[in-house]
Amino acid sequence: MAKPNTFVCSSCGASFSKWSGRCEACGEWNSIVEQVPLSAGPSSKSLGARRGSTVTLTDLSTQETPPPRATSGLEELDRVLGGGLVAASAILVGGDPGIGKSTLLLQAAAAFARKGLKTIYVSGEEATAQVRMRAQRLGLAEAPVRLAAETNLRNILTMLETEKPQLVIIDSIQTMWADNVDSAPGSVTQVRATAHELTTFAKRHNVSVIMVGHVTKEGQIAGPRVVEHMVDTVLYFEGERGHQFRILRAVKNRFGPADEIGVFEMTGSGLAEVLNPSALFLSERGQPSPGSVVFAGIEGTRPVLVELQALVAPSPHSQPRRAVVGWDGARLSMILAVLEARCGIPFAGLDVYLNVAGGLKISEPAADLAVAAALLSAREDVALPPETVVFGEISLSGALRPASQTENRLKEARKLGFTAAIAPAGGKIGSGGGLKLTRPADLTGFVGEIFGAG
Repeated sequence: MAKPNTFVCSSCGASFSKWSGRCEACGEWNSIVEQVPLSAGPSSKSLGARRGSTVTLTDLSTQETPPPRATSGLEELDRVLGGGLVAASAILVGGDPGIGKSTLLLQAAAAFARKGLKTIYVSGEEATAQVRMRAQRLGLAEAPVRLAAETNLRNILTMLETEKPQLVIIDSIQTMWADNVDSAPGSVTQVRATAHELTTFAKRHNVSVIMVGHVTKEGQIAGPRVVEHMVDTVLYFEGERGHQFRILRAVKNRFGPADEIGVFEMTGSGLAEVLNPSALFLSERGQPSPGSVVFAGIEGTRPVLVELQALVAPSPHSQPRRAVVGWDGARLSMILAVLEARCGIPFAGLDVYLNVAGGLKISEPAADLAVAAALLSAREDVALPPETVVFGEISLSGALRPASQTENRLKEARKLGFTAAIAPAGGKIGSGGGLKLTRPADLTGFVGEIFGAG
């Protein structure tokens, strides 16, 4: 049977099963109106007629104080978080197996605990004895961090409600399981359910939660992408196994700038901060050689100088190789096509190898001109002038576009002892003009001016 319509007094809110001209509760006349259901459809599949609580609305001009932040003392970590840890925030940290995620988070837990935050480290992959052994190796055995080894989400949330911590680290989200979900730990359903419960717990109890996420072969965090939308901050821990450098990169941050990076160096006693990454990335650079170019880039809010290395050699195969490490392979193909079409410099029959030294991954288009310079330097076997940095974007027409934050790039180069720069015309130089600047208008002019051909 269909449910009878509901009539409500617009003056006092009293409900009636039928309409009448006068409200029997408050005595108002012509105040009773029919209540329309919230949504149409079957009652089991829709919201039906039952109403919820009224939501409070505010104006855009409402004054809100910035969220308080807790700093760890690890400047590189605080920088990536946007200035510190925000209370009631959910953070997802991803990275390749063995890259150092557990080491970093154990160091972070100890740093926050020493600053006065009540911290609990929950390990679903290791026993507490293994975590204590790592803490002793890192010199963190005396840090006031509480440990737990558990994978049942219900038990973990019960323990957190009792202990009332300020920071919780879950290592990892793929090992957690909720007993109300009929699925194996690590499955899409379990990851979605456990991440939702932990994020909701963080908001309701004013607790900061850091979750470790495994990554797939493609480098994405395993599980549904909806997990990245649930949390406030998504961090990726990057680096090459053969390099000692590790990059902590923010790809999403509701409380700070995205694409910010923190640089660490893997040592025998854990991860050490690198406060001047440009100097470290260039520390192993020897004398200028063909194919070696220093690129002045911007990572987040900080300028970073890094060496680009190119090698061009005759190919013994009918299909030449194009190998790239640390940069976009499709963009390399575009640069090679522009050099051939606009400058008449062919790379047919030549193998091309490009590498970003130090294990850093570059994504900004401002590296185009530095890549082109490295390719031409390797092809012509001519080294660029010493102590020179290069940056700029190349368009398909062969024109050069100025890069953003030109002044900051030049300041960083001058601080590290560079004396010359090659950059497109049009960028704001500011006080960074102490360098000898070469500002070609297009790629053809750059090739003619630097390599003596056009």
